[in-house]
Amino acid sequence: MRSTRRRFLAAAAASAAGLSGVAGCLSAPSDTTNGTDSPSSDLAVTHDIESWDRYDPDWSHPVDPPTLDVEIETVIEGLEIPWDLAFAPNGDLFVSERVGRISRYDSDELETVAAPDVIDHADSIAPGEEGGWWEAGSEGGLMGLAVHPSYPDVPFVYAVYTREDEPAVEGGDPYVNRVSYFDVSAEDPAETETVVIDDVPGNEIIHNGARLAFGPEDYLWVTTGDAASVNPDLGTDRPLPQDPSSLAGKVLRLEPDGSAPEDNPDIDGGDPRVYTYGHRNPQGISFLPDGTPIVTEHGPSNRDEVMVLRPGANYGWGPEDERARDAETYPGTDYARPVVNTGPDEGWAPSGCVFYTGDRVPSWSNRLLVGGLVSQRVNLVTVYPADGEPASTENGGTRYDADWMNEAYDAVAHHTLENELGRVRHVEQGPNGEVYAITSNRDGRAREGFPREGDDRLVRLTPA
Repeated sequence: MRSTRRRFLAAAAASAAGLSGVAGCLSAPSDTTNGTDSPSSDLAVTHDIESWDRYDPDWSHPVDPPTLDVEIETVIEGLEIPWDLAFAPNGDLFVSERVGRISRYDSDELETVAAPDVIDHADSIAPGEEGGWWEAGSEGGLMGLAVHPSYPDVPFVYAVYTREDEPAVEGGDPYVNRVSYFDVSAEDPAETETVVIDDVPGNEIIHNGARLAFGPEDYLWVTTGDAASVNPDLGTDRPLPQDPSSLAGKVLRLEPDGSAPEDNPDIDGGDPRVYTYGHRNPQGISFLPDGTPIVTEHGPSNRDEVMVLRPGANYGWGPEDERARDAETYPGTDYARPVVNTGPDEGWAPSGCVFYTGDRVPSWSNRLLVGGLVSQRVNLVTVYPADGEPASTENGGTRYDADWMNEAYDAVAHHTLENELGRVRHVEQGPNGEVYAITSNRDGRAREGFPREGDDRLVRLTPA
């Protein structure tokens, strides 16, 4: 597939003002690889956390409440269910759309560099249309995106997508979630696809995950859904999240080539690529300034969670007799406890997140910014040591510090932009400390009033 370009004239002025110097030039390098050749760059990384530009082992949380009044500036409009955005080290911006496009953005143009063969049920609805989510497609398709830490010297962009294939487990659905990378410097990047993982169980309808991120030590992290495996009418009857030998319902930590790092946890009977297990449908991963991974996860009937990861830990999702998701079911178990659990009466449907360390929105610094799908808002989560000074709940904050929750961390959550953007799929920090968000209003699940003309969008958020 040759690259194609789409113009976004309605947003040109805003994008030129805000992303100049961020997205790199789209002209092909003179030393591009042949589209039929295998990528030859060295994937190796050093795993030195002290070289991470956000590393701060002595970081502290803000005590004062965040400002909730921000302005929205549209950068790109007319997207089809954008799922992720990833900034390269040199500022190039890549966007994934669930319908099956990986694009690079420059000024007022998107250049489609690859179009993975995603499942058929990854369609979008047009702005102004209404329809149930099934008419618009399932939860699978092209999802998470990440750029190799040595880009552009290693010009590889990683993606995870749902495709029809042989079942990854006996009795499972004929779908898998594949992680691949593409050489975006090639004449035809699509021809350079190199598969990293091809055995993550998938589902035609729900719970495919899946977020990608290169972490502080340049390992590749992958969040995977349970592939509906605890719903026998939708998927396999095997409880995959509690099976450490399966890659469903897990957080994986990998070398850039897909192999397992030597210091990954040794879980009895487990796949060496598994870092944590017992997950339902984690769709966001970020890192505290000291390098600690933190994940957002969809709960059942609300009960959404934010979790700090411990290597080898079990996060409590499985069949009814092997699960914990509230004050009644966590006590008495060895399951790792959440920092946030929204309970049965409130739902965020948390998706992509970033632990924000920038200064363009100063009062948001050192807070976890979480996109909300069903809640249609941005959630601002202040995570702090349980024995430290409590963060303020002023301006409508909710404190999470129950004795059955995480022993090491408490949290306070505020929210902003409710019903102003619609469904927020992901929030990201830009190279210069800006805050960006993408919407997911064309997936058929947005509430009344969405999708609007111009949806879906990539927006920048700035103080009012």
